[in-house]
Amino acid sequence: MVIRQLRSEEFDASMNLSEYAFQYKLPSEKRASVKERFKPEQVWGAFEDGILEAKLTIIPFQVYIQGRVVPMGGIAGVATWPENRRQGHVANLLSHALHTMNEAGQTLSFLHPFLIPFYRKFGWEVYCEYKKYSIPVAKFPKKVEVEGKVKRDIKDIEILDSLYTRFAVSYNGTLKRDLDWWENSVLDDEGKSAVFYSKSGEPEGYVLYKIENRELVIDEFVFLNEQARQGLWTFLANHDSMVTGASLKLVPSDDMLPFLLPDPRIEQENYPYFMGRIVNAKSFIETYAFRGNSTQKKQLIYIDDKYATWNDGLWEWNISNEGSATLTRVEGDRAEADLSCDIGTLTTLMLGYKRPAELARYGHISGHSAVLEWFEEILPQAQTALFDHF
Repeated sequence: MVIRQLRSEEFDASMNLSEYAFQYKLPSEKRASVKERFKPEQVWGAFEDGILEAKLTIIPFQVYIQGRVVPMGGIAGVATWPENRRQGHVANLLSHALHTMNEAGQTLSFLHPFLIPFYRKFGWEVYCEYKKYSIPVAKFPKKVEVEGKVKRDIKDIEILDSLYTRFAVSYNGTLKRDLDWWENSVLDDEGKSAVFYSKSGEPEGYVLYKIENRELVIDEFVFLNEQARQGLWTFLANHDSMVTGASLKLVPSDDMLPFLLPDPRIEQENYPYFMGRIVNAKSFIETYAFRGNSTQKKQLIYIDDKYATWNDGLWEWNISNEGSATLTRVEGDRAEADLSCDIGTLTTLMLGYKRPAELARYGHISGHSAVLEWFEEILPQAQTALFDHF
């Protein structure tokens, strides 16, 4: 088996595999458009005798972690022909992808799993979830008078991106969007938009939505303050003669809308969404901002990571009084560690999706009680979210 990047002339082989694996068929005009945007250098294939047997795509993204931008490799389009399954093709591709991302300086990797247990074996772990709401018209938020106004059909990407960035940067794991992503993955011709402007004329929130089958389908709801939230909801509620209800998806897990409704008994769903993985533990941890701690600054941590061996093993973890960290590999085994966990657990902790104490309670991280308290103390509280899909 040979693993290599695809060539431009192998678009049809790649597309045929995608259509079969994901059970869809592109019309010829759409296929031509997709071919124009095909980036073969991002697609890695497993070949036997020159025939594409399996593939995946590594998309170079940037994500927000603690308000700063971190390079991330997005894994997408993992596919193999059914006759080639369970032969190790995907496992080899994922292992190769980890080496490729590490060499490219992508310290994180995210993916949307077709099956969570499968990717857990390779070190990816759930790092965020979203809420989904279904709200009948009778339970819409109350219409209120606010100072400001809503303007429809605002698709000025500079305005939308400025609002999105200020909203997204408060979460760990959100994408830093560029113009191409906005144009081809966020906005579409069928979608509608509205922006809330304050009394002084400053944009303070937006909503992306559609009206389908007498329902408001709200794809993205971004607000910088309560005035913007109320103003946008009043705008949406004014559709009450046109629709029977609204559905919202990809709502951050810390969202307060149900509590704020006159009647919070609406249909709600919490859905585990994307998985994340630290690709290079040393690089990621040494750029992370911890809480300063004047005691117990040095600990030994054992990281279990058999698919990225540069992470695997015993490390000395030092935290300065100011909260900066160094991670230094040392000789030794798991028995000498103050803390032990696998790379997936470390990822979900560092991103802020779960806390050390709760994962220790269920055996996902082990260590001396005093060291677990130390880890709990130095690790900042955070919320995770992702408003995109790839």
